[in-house]
Amino acid sequence: MFINYAHRGASAYAPENTMAAFELGVRMGANGIELDLQQTRDGTIVLFHDAEIDRKSNGSGTIGEHTYAQLRELDFGGWFHASFQGERIVRFEDFAQTFARRDLTFAVELKGAGFEREALETVRRYFDLNRVYITSFSYEALRRVRALDGAIRLSWLIRESIDEGGLQKLREIRGSQICPPARSVTAAEVELAHAWGAGVRLWGVSDEEIMRRTFPLHTEGMTVNFPDKLKALMDGQTGRR
Repeated sequence: MFINYAHRGASAYAPENTMAAFELGVRMGANGIELDLQQTRDGTIVLFHDAEIDRKSNGSGTIGEHTYAQLRELDFGGWFHASFQGERIVRFEDFAQTFARRDLTFAVELKGAGFEREALETVRRYFDLNRVYITSFSYEALRRVRALDGAIRLSWLIRESIDEGGLQKLREIRGSQICPPARSVTAAEVELAHAWGAGVRLWGVSDEEIMRRTFPLHTEGMTVNFPDKLKALMDGQTGRR
């Protein structure tokens, strides 16, 4: 089944990695959610993407410089639009309690290192493990996750083309998916991944042209900021998959 991942929620229409964005993504027809994990100074795992909070909150510094209580005092929605003022940072556990048992597939991205065990504990507690992928650009982070859990599905995010060297590395950690940038992926790369037994999920689908060009490539899904537009494309192509 092709997965329409709401990228940090419906982030074209609501502040990313907030409850508002995730709920909107589901209402727009996404059958998957992509989210980003970081750890606070006092060890709480929260949802946030950027290295610093300056652009997407009314605070400053990094997630790791703040306690969870301090972050909860900040506004993580007003930067996007005044109508979202008051959106708070989301704990991973609160997200899991709200969304994990819904009919969705999840791409859970580790944005840092050192909290793999804690992230896995929450995943195991709440999620159907057949519907979640632990993802990262960091091969070492994924390698540590595999050392902690022999069965969890792993997705390796890459910035380059799919090639046999990368697929061999994915095989070494028994990864399920390789995730190249949509802008440059080719049909031959997707076919190569499939020949190696790997699924493909696309990231960086920044506009509708890229979405439409890559949709026919028989990948397992893509992350989009506009899940409504991908849902409309999927509905118009019923029977393609």
